[in-house]
Order: sequence, then structure tokens, then C-alpha cells
Amino acid sequence: MKRILVTGALGQIGSELVPALREKHGSDNVVASDIRMPARRQERQAPFEYVDCTARRMIDEVVRKYEIGTIYHLASLLSAVAEEKPHVAWDVNMGGLYRVLEVARENGCAVFFPSSIGAFGASTPKDGTPQDTLQRPTTMYGVTKVAGELLCDYYHGRFGVDTRGLRYPGLISHVAPPGGGTTDYAVEIFYEAIRNRRYTCFLGADTRLDMMYMPDAIKAAIDLMEADPERLVHRNAFNVTAVNFTPEQLAAEIGKHIPEFTIAYDVDPVRQAIADSWPNSLDDSAAREEWGWDPKYDLATLVADMLENLERKLARG
Repeated sequence: MKRILVTGALGQIGSELVPALREKHGSDNVVASDIRMPARRQERQAPFEYVDCTARRMIDEVVRKYEIGTIYHLASLLSAVAEEKPHVAWDVNMGGLYRVLEVARENGCAVFFPSSIGAFGASTPKDGTPQDTLQRPTTMYGVTKVAGELLCDYYHGRFGVDTRGLRYPGLISHVAPPGGGTTDYAVEIFYEAIRNRRYTCFLGADTRLDMMYMPDAIKAAIDLMEADPERLVHRNAFNVTAVNFTPEQLAAEIGKHIPEFTIAYDVDPVRQAIADSWPNSLDDSAAREEWGWDPKYDLATLVADMLENLERKLARG
């Protein structure tokens, strides 16, 4: 088989996608890359390459060196960080994707591109947001995601590049620490519940958003890239979701395991405004019909598994 390249491999998704792909396809067949260097333990899980995705030459050299057939392009700035550095976000998120697609076009690679609920805006239907609907985001992150979806569609229609993608909701992981996303409260809350038995949330108690546990997110990406292309009507930017809750509901579920846990609220106007511009819930029926999307974790199983794994991780220091 041709090898797989993962950009942004040390980020939230990549930290779990790379091991899953290596388990499935063999370690030597999955090349991890990032602009950060891995820890010593990770270096033994070679191959790893330093790649700046804004430098086309670096991407092309790695693709040719390893005879890459599929690129999971994860390198990007997340929502809250992108609002702080919009010019950098455009260069990284759009410039990086454009260069990856160009290299893919020249070398016959398939490309996975993760979009987000951030691709929607305040004018999008809030509940049961359709697969195909109005997208007018008000953040730089959202703008780059919409533009990325369109660019991937263009490269498929114009050049025949096998581009596929998902619109992820908020992602929850015990492996990678929070990385600057608006939904990161749903990761931070577990750390604080275990360490301090209390958490101050930067979103309002009734802020309702779709979420997904990382094992489901990884499964969705791999399943989509392995799906029969003849079944794919949309190919890019499939809505996917798994669970739906508010900070108050998440805290209540954690309280079933840690009875003394308490939550308070100190709303960050910037992140609250971003969250308020996103859908309350997504309609992911297209993903279910076209390639069999079926999440495994609900809120109860997500919280139980997250606490078990994170307690073990923190105990090790």
C-alpha cells in the first residue's frame, strides 16, 4: 500500500489518529509530521518529519520521499486562537490547505480535511442544522473552514483529487491537552474535576452544543477515507455528531462520579459570542446514509471513560 501522511500530528486529533492508523496499517506506513518536534517517547514511533505546511517544498519532499498516497491534513489554528491572530490563521489554515492540495494534485494523493461547526454562522438554522444550508460565519476560523470546504470541492471537481472531509463538533480527548478551541471547556472541566473538584466555565450554563468523544472522531475520519467513493454524494464537509449537552448537563454527569464536584461560571464574551454563532445541533443523516456513520459513545459512556483514562494519566504525573 501507499503510505499515509498526517500533518499537525501532535495536535488534538493527530495525537490519536496517528496511533490508530499505525495500528491498522503498520507503523512504517504512517508518517507523522508537525512544526513541533515530538517527545523522546514519540520519536521511537517513527517515521516523523518536521513539516511547515505553509512551505510547499517541504510537503512535496515528504510526499515523494515516502510515496504518500493519502494525506490527513490536520494542521491549523483553532477557533479562539484564530480570532486572536486572524492573519496568521489565514496563512496557516488556508495557505497550508492550498499547498497540500497542490502537492496532492501533482502526486495523485487523496486528502482528508477536517471542517467544523465553526463553518456555520448566526444565520444558519440553529437546530438540526442541515447538511446543505446557509454558511456565513463571523470568525476567521469559520471563514477558513468554509473556504477550505469549497477549495476541496473545487480540487475534486476540477482536478479529480479525492478530497473528503467532516464537519466536526466540539471534540473531547484525554490524550491531548486543550488547544485553544471554544469547546475546550468540555476538556478542561475533567482536569479540574479530578484535581480540584471544581471548575469555572468560560461559557454560559445553558450553552448547548454538539460534541464528540475522540475515539468516535478518529473512527469517523478513517471510515470516511475508506468508504466506497461511488456512495459519496457530498464527499466533503459531512456533518457528524454524537452527543449534545450544555456545561450544566456535563457537570451533572461528572457529579455522578465525583459527588463533591461543583461548577461556577465566568463567561468570556469572545468565546461565548463564537459559541452563540454556532448551531445548537447538527443533522448528520447524510453521513449515516452515504458511508454508514454510527457513533459509539453517549454522554454517560463518554464521561465514564474520560474520567477513568484521565485519572490514570494524571496519577502518572
